[in-house]
Amino acid sequence: MELLERYLAAPTFEQFVAGAKKNQELWRGIYRLAHIPAEIVERVNALSAQHHLLILVEDWCGDAVNIVPPIMRLVELTSKLDVRLLARDENPDLMDTHLTNGSRSIPAVMVLDNQFNECGWWGPRPTELQSWVMRVGMQMPSKERYHEIRSWYAHDHARTTLAEVAALIERCSHDNTAPAPQPSASTRQST
Repeated sequence: MELLERYLAAPTFEQFVAGAKKNQELWRGIYRLAHIPAEIVERVNALSAQHHLLILVEDWCGDAVNIVPPIMRLVELTSKLDVRLLARDENPDLMDTHLTNGSRSIPAVMVLDNQFNECGWWGPRPTELQSWVMRVGMQMPSKERYHEIRSWYAHDHARTTLAEVAALIERCSHDNTAPAPQPSASTRQST
């Protein structure tokens, strides 16, 4: 299925949250509290072209619940972006082209140009956090690791995520000839 068809068939953020079976109130709460730095909004508004974000998620994913609501707030503050969400488990063929170290890690934020061609993707976590998870976190019991990850997100307030996603969108805006899909710098650095 072409990306345009998937995008048009995918739920909006509101539809996704309304249908969430897990963490519905957490999705809504993080969305309600998300604050987007003005400089990120200015960077996106300065782009010359419209871009579409297609995000692979699942409602149970702790990383997605911390990442997607602030991205949605950014989308609402600019006329240069729109977004749709796809269930990872219902789209294994698309997910398998966006693996992180061989894993179906989410969220995977795909940036599509105005012709719905993929020009890059980002995920599943901000570079700094992903690096910590791979170096230190994976050595910890999962309960402790998840506590540290939640603390990192609470302290960061999505600033790092938004800066990395904005940088990817800027690169896509300046390089319309890049082959798709190309992982973002944060994904390539995730080891």
